This record gives sequence, structure tokens and C-alpha cells, in this order.
Amino acid sequence: MKVWTPFLSVLLAATTACAAPDSIIGTWKTNGDSSKLEIFRCGENLCGKVVWLKHPEYLSSKDGPVGTAKIDRKNPDPALRQRPIIGLQVIEGLTAAGDNRWEQGACYDPESGNSYKCKMHLASPDRLEVRGFIGFSLFGRTYTLTRGETLAATAAKTAIH
Repeated sequence: MKVWTPFLSVLLAATTACAAPDSIIGTWKTNGDSSKLEIFRCGENLCGKVVWLKHPEYLSSKDGPVGTAKIDRKNPDPALRQRPIIGLQVIEGLTAAGDNRWEQGACYDPESGNSYKCKMHLASPDRLEVRGFIGFSLFGRTYTLTRGETLAATAAKTAIH
């Protein structure tokens, strides 16, 4: 019986690590509720895209034409600058690293046009920490995402107001 206990512990840990990616799939709110990201499977990895913006259109002429949908205008590749922000994939290639962690991904910030290496950690069922960095993770910034309501709920709430 003593032999089975460590084996079952390892088996349980391996099963939990394999099932963990599904625990973060869904909609997450950014700090300040300015946008929502959808984390989804892309092959064997995880990716993320912008699915909602608090202000989907430009409000100031210094940012873009007032009243028009926000686009990826700061992208370093001129051919990509007309892509709408809503629907834009901003996280790609995250691989499961066990213990509710995903690593070796890339994140894109459409507000600056910069790309970073990134990793994520599910700190609690409703809190996801995304770390973007250049080179070493020591030199970077952590963003906290919180579990968001479904897009249907957001649309219903918006229609009521």
C-alpha cells in the first residue's frame, strides 16, 4: 500500500497539470474593466484575443478619427495597421508548464505596438496573472486579469442601459 500512495500522488499531479489549461479558458477582464480578453486553445497551446472594449471607438482626435472603430495603428508593420482591435489576437503560443502556469508565449500590446515574451499563472480561480517581459522575466510587468462575465451577459447589460 505504501508503494501505491506516491504513485497515485504523481498520477494525480500529472492529471491535474494536463487538465489545467481548461481552467483558464474563457473571458477575462483587464484592470479597470477597459477591455475583455478571451483565452482559448490554439492547437496544443493557449492564445488570447480582445473581445470587448469599454470604448471601442476613438474618443479623441489625437488617438484616431473620433467615432471610428479602434484599429492596430501603432503596429510596427504598416500592412497590419488597419486590423480592428476587437478580435485582435494579443496572446499566442503559451504552453502548459504545470502547477497552473503557462510559459513560452508572446504578448502584443496594441496601445504601444510592442511585443513581449509572456507567461501566465492562475493565482486563484478568478485571478490570472500575465507577465510580459523582454529577455528575462525579471524585467517586465505583471497584469492581473479577473474572471469576466460572458459576452452575452455584457451585451444584455449594455442593452438595458
